[in-house]
Amino acid sequence: MAKISFLHFFTILIFSFLISRISARNIPYNSSITALNDLTYNQTRRVCDTSRFAKLGLDMNDFAYCDKSLPYAVRVKDLIDRMTLSEKARQIGDTAFGVARIGLPKYEWWSEALHGVSNVGQYYSLASFFDKVVPGATSFPTVITTAASFNESLWKAIGQAVSTEARAMFNLGHAGLTFWSPNINVVRDPRWGRVLETPGEDPFVVGKYASNYVRGLQDVEGTENAKDLNSRPLKVAACCKHYAAYDVDNWLGVDRYHFDSRVTEQDMMETFLKPFEMCVKEGDVTSVMCSYNRINGIPACADPKLLKGKIRGDWDLHGYIVSDCDSIEVMLHGHKWLGDEPEDAVAQGLKAGLDLDCGNYYTNYAGNAVVQGKVKESEIDESLTNLYFVLMRLGFFDGSPKFEKLGKEQICSKENIELATQAAREGIVLLKNEDQVLPLNSKKVKTIAVVGPHANASNAMIGNYAGIPCKITTPIHGFSLYSKVDYKAGCGEILCKNESLIFPAMKAAKKADATVLIVGLDLSVEAESLDRVDLLLPGYQTQLINQVAQVSKGPVILVIMSAGGIDISFAKNNPKIKSIIWAGYPGEEGGRAIADVVFGSYNPGGKLPLTWHENSYVDMLPMTSMPLRPIDNLGYPGRTYKFYNGSTVYPFGYGLSYTNFTYNLLSARQKIQVKLNKFQHCRDLNYTAGTHVSPCPAVSIDDLKCGDDLNFDFSIEVENIGKKDGSDVLMVYWIPPEDIAEAPLKQLIGFKKVFVKIGEKKKVDFVLNACKNLGIVNYRAYNLLAAGGHNFVIGNGKLSFPVQVSFHR
Repeated sequence: MAKISFLHFFTILIFSFLISRISARNIPYNSSITALNDLTYNQTRRVCDTSRFAKLGLDMNDFAYCDKSLPYAVRVKDLIDRMTLSEKARQIGDTAFGVARIGLPKYEWWSEALHGVSNVGQYYSLASFFDKVVPGATSFPTVITTAASFNESLWKAIGQAVSTEARAMFNLGHAGLTFWSPNINVVRDPRWGRVLETPGEDPFVVGKYASNYVRGLQDVEGTENAKDLNSRPLKVAACCKHYAAYDVDNWLGVDRYHFDSRVTEQDMMETFLKPFEMCVKEGDVTSVMCSYNRINGIPACADPKLLKGKIRGDWDLHGYIVSDCDSIEVMLHGHKWLGDEPEDAVAQGLKAGLDLDCGNYYTNYAGNAVVQGKVKESEIDESLTNLYFVLMRLGFFDGSPKFEKLGKEQICSKENIELATQAAREGIVLLKNEDQVLPLNSKKVKTIAVVGPHANASNAMIGNYAGIPCKITTPIHGFSLYSKVDYKAGCGEILCKNESLIFPAMKAAKKADATVLIVGLDLSVEAESLDRVDLLLPGYQTQLINQVAQVSKGPVILVIMSAGGIDISFAKNNPKIKSIIWAGYPGEEGGRAIADVVFGSYNPGGKLPLTWHENSYVDMLPMTSMPLRPIDNLGYPGRTYKFYNGSTVYPFGYGLSYTNFTYNLLSARQKIQVKLNKFQHCRDLNYTAGTHVSPCPAVSIDDLKCGDDLNFDFSIEVENIGKKDGSDVLMVYWIPPEDIAEAPLKQLIGFKKVFVKIGEKKKVDFVLNACKNLGIVNYRAYNLLAAGGHNFVIGNGKLSFPVQVSFHR
């Protein structure tokens, strides 16, 4: 997220080294690094406390902002009006310094909770930290792994667990209340280094993940549907980032601090903005973070159309907008935007609607910008209003009695650790299972060779933005619960720079009843500020797999730990490798989850949240080419499953099970007839040559009354005809009418996860809406509902049915 100083980088390096040394089984992280204790800052638990004011020599009754009988708007205005200009400027950086003379304490805005409460950022803002009092927090699987579950209730449950631990840490003086998570950028290119942080390549899935996780973090039970959203209580405050069109970190010398994303309005509306719109409208998120990059020449954090116009205007954000850390400095020195001086850049940010600067430019230069006449003081007041409304809703001023009893027993609880384990199980994807080799039978497999650079993975399983986990169950420990393990590393590290350790792995495979190869990537290959240049396994990993598989006495199971897809065509086509599993980065209990799947204690039901491309894909187009649709004159293919029709290793949505399911369409609406009034006009669409065009090809969705009359509902019966209980994800794809030149090949518009026992049938109902789910964004950036035959496909084509849309007067 932030640019990293050498000191910060060195500290992280030392910390990572210490964690990596703890590789024994089921290791508790009770001996945390405490040398930084003196640097930590304890947040004030409640501002408006009479004893606290008395210690400052103040009478709380003199300050209207502490009068709970008054509306938030009155209280916030009273607070802001008491400050001088210089004092105001010192409250709009990520460290808000407070104003002691009016009883306002310091507040640290920056905390992270991407997949658990994290101490990332503590070296800057000190808001969240671990020590002897709180040695760690539950580290759930990375987001790309959890996304593969396609389970909305799981996503929300994880958010609830994380926010409970966050509140407990706040009560213990170890965390703030504002968490800059989740990351909801769409994975446009498989080389992107931050794939592990995101929910994948589909904007609809990304938006659904965002709204559910945010609801889990923020919602206070019983107040979810409050009429006044500006006063709705918050458990913690979430932040959807990085807005927008950001997915190039550091690729062959092109980095995010200088990159200009040249994006069409069509792609912005259809792909890059869609998850953020869903996060704000459906998730009611309290913050959005703008990104480092420029978008069509304008820095994202200085674009009033994107910030004030879209986020706060069209989407009606109830909260604040924050910059990615040091974005204003990047505007000056990276983009060299308009030859600005610091005061110019600060003024542009404030005018654009940027409320909070993660950095020190607002703090140091906002006052001067007002004095120089470059920005109004009232624009600083507006930013402070947005910020203090959020803190009011969090109970920072008045306290939150509902959460004040949360403490150490809620952190790393058995329930949360089990939820982390279940999330890892649900995110695991079975890619290959020839001859139904899996699940293994523990009564027959007495010895198992567990080999590969991830066989004893610990910190690699928790990815980045991870904090310190409660404990870690490594793969070799997980497998030892089922069979006698013979562990061989096979490689000295993930980069697998030589073949010296391959032969011992081969010897182990020759003797064992079964062999599990655990390979893949880690943060040395794919990470923030580190994009990939190919889609291959590093170094000698491929040789390790092939040679071990060749000599193995028993069945060979290949387990991949990675975020982005890898071209493992060689393994897919190798008859010696019977089964392949993708485990993502499965969190602190990943070793247990992998073993549970391999030995059948859990039946895998995950689906890939992104396309696994062949390595040749990276030679077809540069990572910096932003369009999603093919560029025919350059020979560039399309991006994501929606616009790419070439060969793949595994497609988006792919995933097997140990059982089999059948689908039966019980009922479906198959016609939608829309009567147009005199104010609703037909629109043209681009069709391929020779296509018969309807008299009224399309209508703007903005012109339609999108009520229940445009709903189309259908019911599907799912039957488990296999020999094992299991979960299935019903994925509903929409295929637009034929020959519309700008339409996607197909598009996911709905999904539901359902558990079905052996021989059982379950009815699954869907209610979708033509306006919300069938829109085609044309090159003019109009969102249109097209006439014609719309087709709907369930999963990999097991079931399909048409819906005819027509317009008449």
